[in-house]
Amino acid sequence: MTGLHHHARGVVTLAVAALVIAGCGSDGSPSGDASPSGDASTESVPPTEAPPATDATESSDTSPSTDPADSAPAAAPSADEGFAVLDPPTGEPIVIGMVNTEGTPGLDFPEMRTDTDLAVDYLNQHGGMGGRPIEIVHCAAAGSPETSQACAQELAGKNVEMVMLGLDLFPGYDTFAASGIPVTGALPVLSGDYTADALFISGGNATTMAAMVALADLHFEAESVGIVSADNVGANGSEATLTAALDKAGISYVSIKGGDNETDAGFQGLMRQANEGDPDVLISLYSDAGCIGAMRGRTALGITTPVITTPLCASSEVIDVVGDDAVGWNFVAIGSTQETPATADFAALIEPGHGDASATSLGVGALGVTQVMTLARVANSLAADGGEVTGATIHAALAAATDIRNFPNDNLLACGSAPDYPSICSFEFPIGEYVEGGEIRTIPGFEAFSVVDYLP
Repeated sequence: MTGLHHHARGVVTLAVAALVIAGCGSDGSPSGDASPSGDASTESVPPTEAPPATDATESSDTSPSTDPADSAPAAAPSADEGFAVLDPPTGEPIVIGMVNTEGTPGLDFPEMRTDTDLAVDYLNQHGGMGGRPIEIVHCAAAGSPETSQACAQELAGKNVEMVMLGLDLFPGYDTFAASGIPVTGALPVLSGDYTADALFISGGNATTMAAMVALADLHFEAESVGIVSADNVGANGSEATLTAALDKAGISYVSIKGGDNETDAGFQGLMRQANEGDPDVLISLYSDAGCIGAMRGRTALGITTPVITTPLCASSEVIDVVGDDAVGWNFVAIGSTQETPATADFAALIEPGHGDASATSLGVGALGVTQVMTLARVANSLAADGGEVTGATIHAALAAATDIRNFPNDNLLACGSAPDYPSICSFEFPIGEYVEGGEIRTIPGFEAFSVVDYLP
């Protein structure tokens, strides 16, 4: 998951979170930007032994004191206005539970919670959810089914109206369903999430890898691909999803595996091997320092074959180091800089925790922000139409939505568009290319490209 950075400030990449586990080393610890936008499959990550889940705690600074009797709804902001124009909510608070994985080595994502709280704080100053202030109750799982189940039981006992999943490997779907609590998620992590009784704001690993294949097929008219990736559980899961999508598209491939950390000579060797058969396109699943090594290795060898990679490689931490060595690289879920009311809202809400958005590269927390702000858009639309705003009605409206756009990318949500992935609501995002001088520019025709036809 990436987020906002000064090379593509207007775009928060949803696919990046999917790469959270893809960026893990062989020891299981995430490297660099825990990636939305997007995503590494954690399908093959074994359950870890962990202590019981922590007690759920209410976040006092995100739960303003209000008069439940005063329930006037907020008007839904138009796409041209954003949330900033809305007054503080004055209705009855809506209580939302959130489960996130924290406190376990290699599976510690507190920024998903803290950045979600920044968004909740902002909403509690600007409209809430359909005029209802938000109270959020957090519970930390620890990367095991037992701790996720403990959180599900804890939140059900708190009488929350809905549950948001941060990064939870083993959600207690059955417990939530038995309690009549609707579930939304930031992104699917394991394959079972794709058919779960939940709605996910982003598509995770499946949509990210599908986008790579779509670009290779439609833009580069590729018949063959060379792949480089680390040899660890996360990267291997991503590679499996990628190769399944390549098989579906009828594109041949050769996959070269390297270490989590290679020398410059090592990355040159990987790029040379992947390019030996003169493929039409190269795909790199490396992240962070691996992005830098692969970019520099390609340039040093004089390779001109275009490369497709994840949003992680478009972060300012990478581009500022490699500069124009990134020419010829293409990034899924990253597009041209945009300035919209949504990106202004995003910059304003993260400022208390992160400072100036133009200098910020957000990690998995960007997905937490995207989830709660998108749900607020759904709630505000309900309120504007005179509907009742509850956890159940928000969930139902999201499931049926055809005209709701996600935050802040403003791409249409269409839950269930792919029958094999019924819980996924987002299938389109931009794809960009690096151009000389430091700009990442949207590739024409890929401004909001749907990957449904390329899903493995």
